[in-house]
Order: sequence, then structure tokens, then C-alpha cells
Amino acid sequence: MELYSQNLSLPIGDVYICSDGSAVTEVGFGFRDAPRGCPVTERCARELAEYCAGVRRDFDVPLSPVGTAFQMKIWALLREIPYGQTATYGALAAKAGNPGAARAVGMACNRNPIAILIPCHRVVGSNGSLTGYAGGLDFKQRLLELEGAYHE
Repeated sequence: MELYSQNLSLPIGDVYICSDGSAVTEVGFGFRDAPRGCPVTERCARELAEYCAGVRRDFDVPLSPVGTAFQMKIWALLREIPYGQTATYGALAAKAGNPGAARAVGMACNRNPIAILIPCHRVVGSNGSLTGYAGGLDFKQRLLELEGAYHE
């Protein structure tokens, strides 16, 4: 299987997009070496640019994350958190049917391979505080501010 990647500078920071040619497999922070895009990475780049411009709230590009059954369940729940809103780790654990699994939800968020499109940035601590994020808390704060979900 051929893999493709593309770098993208956004107003919120630099990201890279990876694809297997039919779906996005990864969106991460920073840049990757030797990018070689494809129609899927180009479509994702357009959708991310539209998101940053405030004209897109939902992503239509196909996604293909790889993870455990629990991670896949949590990532599906993350995609249900509406634009501009947040949820807590505990609330997601309860929604997943295991109210005591807030830390496991946090680890699933940490392992999310498709940042922004699978919006783990919308998950906050039980008191509403910003907690860990692979791109750093500044990146998470910028994403939430972009969506209007974060107010100091």
C-alpha cells in the first residue's frame, strides 16, 4: 500500500496529513519529511483551511484511524461532540458505558492519530480546565478559541 503525506501551515499552527490514498490515516503536529500528497490529502488540506477560516464545522474527507476497539469507540464518541462545545473525560467514559474509565478515555485521546478531524481537543478536565494535548495546550486553546468553546 502506498502512503502519502502533505504538510500544511494553518493560522493555528503547522500540521501534516497522511493518507493511504483512499482515506486520511493521520493528522499530526509539525511537519513530516518528503511530503508527497494525493487527492485525499489535498481534500483534507482544503477542509482544514476552511475550518480555520470559520466556514467549515464538519469534515467530510474519509478517515481510517487504526486502534483498539475501545479507542475506536472513544474516537467515534469524540466525533459526536458538536463544534463549539466540550465534554469531559468522565462524561465520555460514562457515554462509552464505563463511568470509571476517565483515564482510559484520556489515553484513547492521547493515541488519537487524526488530530482536529477527530476532535479530542474538545475534551476538558472535570472542572473545565484544559488538560493534555499532543500538540500542546497552546494549540488546544487555539482550536477551542477558534470554535468559540474556550473563554478565560
